[in-house]
Amino acid sequence: MNIRNGIFLALLVLTLFAGGCAVNPVTGRSELALMQVSTQEEVDIGQKTFPQVIQQMGGEYPDPALAAYVNRVGQRLGRVSARSDLPYQFKVVNDSSPNAFALPGGFIAVSRGLLVNMENEAQLAAVLGHEVGHVDARHSVQGMQRGTLLNVGMAVLSGVAGDTGLGTLAQQAGGLAANLIDKSYSRDQERESDALGIDYMVRSGYDPQGAIQLQEFFYRKIEGGAEPMWLTGLFRSHPFSKERLDANRDYVRRQYPQTLNNPNYSLLPQPLQQATARLRSVKGAYELYDEARKLEGQGNLSGAVASYLKAAAAAPEESLILTGLGMAYLKAEDTQSARRHLQKAAQLQPEYFLTRLGLGYAYLQGGQNPQAVSELEASMKLLPTLQGAYLLAEGYEKTGQRQKALSLYQDVAKADPNGKLGQAAAKRAQALGGR
Repeated sequence: MNIRNGIFLALLVLTLFAGGCAVNPVTGRSELALMQVSTQEEVDIGQKTFPQVIQQMGGEYPDPALAAYVNRVGQRLGRVSARSDLPYQFKVVNDSSPNAFALPGGFIAVSRGLLVNMENEAQLAAVLGHEVGHVDARHSVQGMQRGTLLNVGMAVLSGVAGDTGLGTLAQQAGGLAANLIDKSYSRDQERESDALGIDYMVRSGYDPQGAIQLQEFFYRKIEGGAEPMWLTGLFRSHPFSKERLDANRDYVRRQYPQTLNNPNYSLLPQPLQQATARLRSVKGAYELYDEARKLEGQGNLSGAVASYLKAAAAAPEESLILTGLGMAYLKAEDTQSARRHLQKAAQLQPEYFLTRLGLGYAYLQGGQNPQAVSELEASMKLLPTLQGAYLLAEGYEKTGQRQKALSLYQDVAKADPNGKLGQAAAKRAQALGGR
């Protein structure tokens, strides 16, 4: 390399890094940002990926009173946060794994499996406040800027809003959604969000001891040899340690000594217990459901069906359990039983893609093609999938909608060129006169 080229390269590097650093107004930290992401772009990314994430995690838990309660607690924290102008949303996902996550722009969810382990509202506020802290500190955006996700995020934003087919935009949004919730935060980011969450709790009138109680509970999970559900849930993306617990105890003592034994700062056990009464009443049924899923994953289909049946008998109005049972019956080629349970699940919770997908397949198998198309279209609107697209194309073909079938077969073939579904779709497209 000659001197001139060396000087040019050095200047280029300096320009990139000087122009790519910004001070986060919430944390005061200097951040590498080779491409700036505006607040509106954050919100747009969150809005487009949040529905996909919710579907991937079992859909929303169908309890309107619980949903309203969790959102009310979350909004209370959002109003006192450093970025109170964000359009915060707080949802409950129907997932047994103890988990919580935040997407850019203020889109936050907590799982059924985490909620059922809480004792008071201050503990819920600690979880939601922590996630608000991640949003305010732009931790997800930082992760996108350091990796390849930013390009995907920008591609999603440049796409056509409302695209629910199996096009490029839908695939990109689904991939971005999965990556955003799978990213693990650093220990520094976790400590930063802990502090912000505690700040927001105190500003909202919650006793910050609720945060310490919850982290003591987390530590007991680690100390006792962390249960698998916790390792695949909260602790996978939110690393925890004894040092972090100690740091938060010290933070509360130093920053908020006035809250100790002060009745103006509340734990509020009763509202939380009332709001989660249904969750606690069906906890045993979901333990049977989780066991059924494990047996199914091990290939023990008869054992899985037996466990699903016990779970459904214990909690006959839980749509996710009925969906699991229906899908297991489909694997066992008992279409009639599958259809019966999936129909009830869809009546209880129509906004879950897997229920509508399974029911659509059951209708196809029974020759009820118009009903199949209706269910499969609903499934694809909730979460576009390869399986849903292929089955919907088959439904279109069987109901004489040749052009729609051809187009969708071609989409599947393009999205999965080396897979079984993609190759099968390519053959069907060719048979219909496509290329």
